[in-house]
Amino acid sequence: MTSEQSVEPEASSEEIPASEESAKPRHAGFAYRLGRGLITPLARLVYRPRIEGRENVPLSGPVIFASNHLSFIDSIAIPVAAPRPVHFLAKSTYFEGAGFQGWMSKTFFQSIGAIPVRRGAGQAALDALDLQRQLLDEGLAVALYPEGTRSTDGRLYKGRTGVAFLALQTGAPVVPVGLIGTDKVMPVGAKVPTISERITVRFGEPLDLSPHGPATSGRARRLATDDIMAAIHALSGQELAGAYNEAPAQGAIEKIKQALPHERR
Repeated sequence: MTSEQSVEPEASSEEIPASEESAKPRHAGFAYRLGRGLITPLARLVYRPRIEGRENVPLSGPVIFASNHLSFIDSIAIPVAAPRPVHFLAKSTYFEGAGFQGWMSKTFFQSIGAIPVRRGAGQAALDALDLQRQLLDEGLAVALYPEGTRSTDGRLYKGRTGVAFLALQTGAPVVPVGLIGTDKVMPVGAKVPTISERITVRFGEPLDLSPHGPATSGRARRLATDDIMAAIHALSGQELAGAYNEAPAQGAIEKIKQALPHERR
């Protein structure tokens, strides 16, 4: 597994709880309800997103949004476009700043449904999946990026199996999401999104992955992940990269690990 390298809110499985306090999900409270009430109509007015397939999203019960990942604002675009509240994981540093600026950062990320976590891999990443499982067990919606990190070249990379593991473990349907144009609204390195471009958010039909088998089966997780990525590809229309999106290996040992066949979550 490869941990996320970019500085941005993340809905990937490559995260760990920030502290004992965050080991249990912090549900969206007043800040989120207020933020959703204010940010959603404002964002739709300013950015005029094209939203397709909202009728495909179950309005109750657990659901996993699995999306392609092109920009920092993807984790804002999905909650703005979805017809129900959505939770995702964000770096804990966004919640830990001091002074007025720190308060503003914390309030903003709370208002868009973010849950603070620290990054990690291995068992730590599994702990993050458990955090999301708790939300699904309570009938809530979570958003994740199977690619694990943003695509900097616009191609769609192979999916890691953490999303499929979560879906097979909980029985939650997966709603594939295709985001188009978010990388033009806010490219990598941009500080402020432009209003000259429009984005498209496409929600696909829910996927029932249970026929692939149990979550304990590596083959079931791989086949389910491939189904998810195929659905995302059909919605986004991106060129397929045919490889995992991961940072260049540092050192001989890491290069050997990446060269050897192994399952990426």
